[in-house]
Amino acid sequence: MKLLTQTIVLAIAMAFSAGAMAQSPTNATRQRKATTNVTTEAATQATPGDQTTPTVDGPFSEPAPVTTVPANSNGDQAKSQAQSKPLSDVTADGQTNRADPSSEEAAIVPYYNNFFTTYRLGPEDVISVTVFGQDRYSKNGITIGPSGRISLALIPDGIFVNGKTVDQVAELIKKRYDEYIIDPQVSVALDRAGSYRYSVIGDVGQPGIKLMTRRLSVTEAIAEAGGVLQTGNRKKIFVLRRQANGTLAPIPVNVSAIYRGQAPDSVYLVPGDQVVVPGNTLKKLQTIMGFTQVLSFARMFTGGF
Repeated sequence: MKLLTQTIVLAIAMAFSAGAMAQSPTNATRQRKATTNVTTEAATQATPGDQTTPTVDGPFSEPAPVTTVPANSNGDQAKSQAQSKPLSDVTADGQTNRADPSSEEAAIVPYYNNFFTTYRLGPEDVISVTVFGQDRYSKNGITIGPSGRISLALIPDGIFVNGKTVDQVAELIKKRYDEYIIDPQVSVALDRAGSYRYSVIGDVGQPGIKLMTRRLSVTEAIAEAGGVLQTGNRKKIFVLRRQANGTLAPIPVNVSAIYRGQAPDSVYLVPGDQVVVPGNTLKKLQTIMGFTQVLSFARMFTGGF
């Protein structure tokens, strides 16, 4: 009886083991299938453009397919973001090609172009007259004479241009040519400035009358005259400017303070200005010493020592 019981228990244990072994492939297949599903969901949820291979820990884990975004997508997206940026967020180099040309011109005009846009023509200036589509009426290299008149084709008496800007002269020529040409397009250009002059006198390297071919500040005019000598007083320089009533009014300029950066170089010359550089204490001492030498030399002829 005892032997029969042991035999039955052993048979039941062997049957249970066989059933477990038979079910193990199915469990492995289920585990592998579950792992593959998890990996696929991770790849689906990956962000666009992420080319890294997501992995899931497990004995039967497999690498999920790599999701690749075309290069043009990132490029177009970056370009779109760059174009949508406000101008304040773009660097100075990036704003170079995006700036409005008219605003750039407006920023430059106060420093360079205003001299020629407000230039008043006079003797010895050289101009060119261009009539669009009419070469026989155009003329280059016209030197304005002392009379202030220029002669052109079909205008025998000429046109008086002294004291006028190039735009005003172009308008005058357009009115005269309107009798012969339908809607004439006339432009006048200043080729060489020769009538604007100023002078620098006093203790400078090269005093005299100078030609003003561009906009000049007082310090630039002094530099073109050779600079202030050691005997010149940089603090007491002044500009004599002719007023409407014909008198000369002084405009003080402390060049010494400008050189030290304590004052702006904001005084610009106009035609006819005179820059005066007075002498300093050293100049006075040299004058006194020179006068003493003259007195000593005069005593030799008077017999006194």
